[in-house]
Amino acid sequence: MKKLKKHPHWAIALAAVFCAFIYWMLLATDRYVSEANIVLQSPEIATTNLNFSSLLSGTSGAGDLLLLRDYLLSVDMLNILDEQLDIRSHYADTSIDRLSRLADADAPMESLYSYMQKRIDIRYDDYANVLRVRVQAYNPEMAQQIAKTLLHEGERHMNLMGQRLAEEQVAFIEGQVETLSKRLYQAREELLSFQNEHGLVSPTGSVESIMMIVAQLEAQRALMEAQKKAGSSFQSTTSPEMQRLDSQIEALSQQIQAERRKMATADGGALNRVSADFETLTLQAQFALELYSNSLMVLESTRVEAARKLKQVSVLQHPTLAQFSVEPRRLYNFTVFLFLTILLAGIIQLMRAIIRDHLD
Repeated sequence: MKKLKKHPHWAIALAAVFCAFIYWMLLATDRYVSEANIVLQSPEIATTNLNFSSLLSGTSGAGDLLLLRDYLLSVDMLNILDEQLDIRSHYADTSIDRLSRLADADAPMESLYSYMQKRIDIRYDDYANVLRVRVQAYNPEMAQQIAKTLLHEGERHMNLMGQRLAEEQVAFIEGQVETLSKRLYQAREELLSFQNEHGLVSPTGSVESIMMIVAQLEAQRALMEAQKKAGSSFQSTTSPEMQRLDSQIEALSQQIQAERRKMATADGGALNRVSADFETLTLQAQFALELYSNSLMVLESTRVEAARKLKQVSVLQHPTLAQFSVEPRRLYNFTVFLFLTILLAGIIQLMRAIIRDHLD
């Protein structure tokens, strides 16, 4: 006793160790643990060779699991747990020792959140790519119910996130499809109106037909000019045969000029202008059709990718129902407290000795 009076820090250390022994070994309330291991999986849906995955960008794998972990540890999840399971009443029950229980069932959210951080432990195993959930409660049923609620609400939240993003993307693509559909219809109507206005299904084909006619007429004229040249060697220019050839050659020349005027004139109203305008309208209609076709392909691919954004929480280990309490670790906690107390008292003893040496 004299030594303890001389070294009061050791008396305090012994008192603290005694109190810790009483608390950890006799007073601390048993806590039951429910554990679960989960992964996130997406449906395996085969897609086309076209790569439209960039339309639905987002995290995957570890990123999704970390997002899920943050949500499970969020205040929103705490509100859901309190609403569905009334966790305030459970953790503030007066049968729980004062040091372990929630101070008040009406404690502010900040206090409840800080308290639950010690009762819900969610860790990401980057080696196995698994989320490990560990929930502590003061009866095994409540621990298991909290773990089950975490898994159910976590899956629902991840699906809502994926569905919202997918719906926005699909709605955007559908709007583009509708716009391109109207553009295609307008281009086709302009093409049909142009054809009806000029009475031609294909001006380009008409130009090609006229060119063939001109070529045939020129061939006939060349043949008659050859006949005229051959006849001029033994016939007079005033002979009926020579006059007939001159008349036919003249008629063919006039016909050739008339056909050529159909294809091109100085005022720009011939078939070459019509054909050029027709080709422009045709290209516009083809381009609108290609855009519309591509937008339909993008829409279907987006819908497939939207289905792949749905996340399913696959349970590797379902929430366990504890058969006995594993928390608090009484002997471990008391041993650690004893070691730290002795270490602190020893440090104080050493400091006092150093101070006395300097005073002497």
